[in-house]
Amino acid sequence: MPLPFTSVRLLAPMEGITEPCFRDLVLARNPPAALGGTFTEFVRVVEHALPAHALRRHLGESRSPQPVGMQLMGADLDALAETARRAAEVGARLVDLNFGCPAKGALRGCAGSALLREPRKVEALVRACVSALGELPVTAKIRAGYDDDRLLVDLARAVEAGGAALLTVHCRTRAEAYSEHADWSRIARAVAAVSIPVCGNGGVGAHTDFERMQSETGCAFAMVGRGALADPWIFSGRRVEAAEAARFLLEYADALQARGGAGIGGAAARVKQLLHFWTAGDFIGDDRGAWLREREPERLLGRLAEFVGGAASHAPK
Repeated sequence: MPLPFTSVRLLAPMEGITEPCFRDLVLARNPPAALGGTFTEFVRVVEHALPAHALRRHLGESRSPQPVGMQLMGADLDALAETARRAAEVGARLVDLNFGCPAKGALRGCAGSALLREPRKVEALVRACVSALGELPVTAKIRAGYDDDRLLVDLARAVEAGGAALLTVHCRTRAEAYSEHADWSRIARAVAAVSIPVCGNGGVGAHTDFERMQSETGCAFAMVGRGALADPWIFSGRRVEAAEAARFLLEYADALQARGGAGIGGAAARVKQLLHFWTAGDFIGDDRGAWLREREPERLLGRLAEFVGGAASHAPK
């Protein structure tokens, strides 16, 4: 089944981050030839299928040349399949199934990475969604394993047997969480085990890492998460000046407030979430701690505005 991506470089789904405001800004700054697509943050499906209006909220209103896939996480076959069908109805270009989230809430619900111990259940969930969607691609994202990677090949083949059009492998196990070490040989093992395209994830920190990952593992696609939080231009490799980088963060804060999900305090907190990783524009330097310790939202945003020559619009009143 053909995949709708416009490039082999993809933005990973990230809980609490890849909501419409952040996604739209990143998509707007990277042409389709540089960034091939992205996903919603995971949408939790428990006992019942989610209503269309909830899925529309996650998908957002804007549409770009690059596809936005709806990522779903759940363990109930019927509820997940029906939610996938409704996701297609509201405009998702593909549906991605999350078998990698290591959060305690996912584990308690026997979803996310909890399913890494049950390849047969993974296969059944993929197959149910494939049957529900018909021609719309279903993809699946796994970690290399639960406590270790002994079931990696079984999991990869389960995703393929279920009918997925793409397998994404985050090369860390659940137990390894977000450790610095990223074992790309695990991606290569998955590539060798299946005939469907594999997307590698984990350890991409610079633009050149995309091609290096593909070369070393044989994966067809490469995905980045935290690297895009440091530099949203990582997909094109373009180096931006401080003004352009600071403008991204200010537009992000404005978009969050305009969408109604956050006041200025909440928007500033989300900006700080990015500042933990931020390198674009080289304006953080050795001053990251001071940025993160700033308690006044207006001062934080005002300091960013100084880099773009618009301090007045965000300065404290």
